[in-house]
Amino acid sequence: MALRNLLLDRDGTVIEDRHYLSDPEGVTLLPGVGPALGRLSRAGLRLFLVTNQSGIGRGYFTVPDYEACQARLAALLAPYGVTFVDVACCPHAPDEECSCRKPGTGMWDMLQNRHGLVAGETAMVGDKLDDVLFARNAGLAAAILVLTGKGARAAGSIGLSVPAGGTCLDVAPSGGDASGRPDVVACDLVAAADWLLAVSARRSAPSLEELC
Repeated sequence: MALRNLLLDRDGTVIEDRHYLSDPEGVTLLPGVGPALGRLSRAGLRLFLVTNQSGIGRGYFTVPDYEACQARLAALLAPYGVTFVDVACCPHAPDEECSCRKPGTGMWDMLQNRHGLVAGETAMVGDKLDDVLFARNAGLAAAILVLTGKGARAAGSIGLSVPAGGTCLDVAPSGGDASGRPDVVACDLVAAADWLLAVSARRSAPSLEELC
């Protein structure tokens, strides 16, 4: 698997998941995220952010509020040499039935057209099953579920156990339709970065024993 691009969810994956975050002072990187993204960037992966922000459509905060939070995130990542090539945001409430809200692929379509992304060279990391389904719907090379944010609850809802004392867990399809299951469950973005770097170096997924 030759990976060139990484799509990242924001809340619960890169930063702490605060309910309808609107204050830039509340933007807090999850532990180890800055160095992990720095390693991925130096390894040549292009980083993109794809985020549902229904608080805008629901009227809980404004586009300028969102942009202020994004500016704060950029400032927190800058010391690690990390910048996003592009950021895709869905501002719509669920009842607006837009095509861009994950797990819909509107944000992928936009990024793909704008940057010439290839699905087979792109992975997705997020803490929700909608992130996994988004990756599947877009035909991406890998879907990684992190256990930060809402990830542990999401993993439990589909019968996946939290890795005990390890860094990540390779998930084998369990018969039937496995489209809603991730390829990998990782404790956090640091563990996901370890897996991604191993895949990029070897062009094949390492075993659980090799990473734990």
